[in-house]
Amino acid sequence: MQRTHHIVQSSLESLTELDKHIAFHEAGHVTAIYIRNHQQQLPPVFFQIILNKNEQKKYPFFARVEGGRLIESLPIAAIENNHFETELERTDLKKAYEADVINLLAGPLAEAKFVALRDGEIFNSHLVNIVALNNYGGHSDLEQANRYLEYFIADVDERELKIKSLFEQAFQFIDDPDNWKCINHFASYLLANGEVNISCEQASATLDSFLGCSRQHSKAWETVNG
Repeated sequence: MQRTHHIVQSSLESLTELDKHIAFHEAGHVTAIYIRNHQQQLPPVFFQIILNKNEQKKYPFFARVEGGRLIESLPIAAIENNHFETELERTDLKKAYEADVINLLAGPLAEAKFVALRDGEIFNSHLVNIVALNNYGGHSDLEQANRYLEYFIADVDERELKIKSLFEQAFQFIDDPDNWKCINHFASYLLANGEVNISCEQASATLDSFLGCSRQHSKAWETVNG
């Protein structure tokens, strides 16, 4: 999962701003992979984040998420032959590729929300639709999402309805206040991180720690306010 880059003016200000765009984009992917998959009771998957920061700012901050897809752990032969022992296997496959598509869309959607909040604009699924995700580094993510659906859904009209449905689910995840706090926290973590590789365990621990603190804060607030 890698953000599609656009040519930007090579100034410290513009590159610093690009850093933030990329951080929120990748934080959207990671948070969806880790938190949403858990919410949907899907099996855990391996992922890592590769970072490349140049102190002289001659090249922009670079980050990409490697792995994190459920479909990679499924039996390829069964997929290619469309052969499943039980209906449960078919249902699990559907959940897996739908989750992967949603997690792909979560990246550019998180970047879009960051930009909207920064600029004091409205963030909703009518103004930021699936086509608009190309404006938020989402070209590669959309290509991959469409490849999933083209592989699993032959009918064009059905495919169009499915991508709209999955986009709405991705939007709801990003727009949820609690999920957004996690994305914001993880984006800040990426921007402050000096490592070149963040393991799945490190990312998970960072999100778990934040979620634990958030829950404690919520309980304390409820206790104080009755």
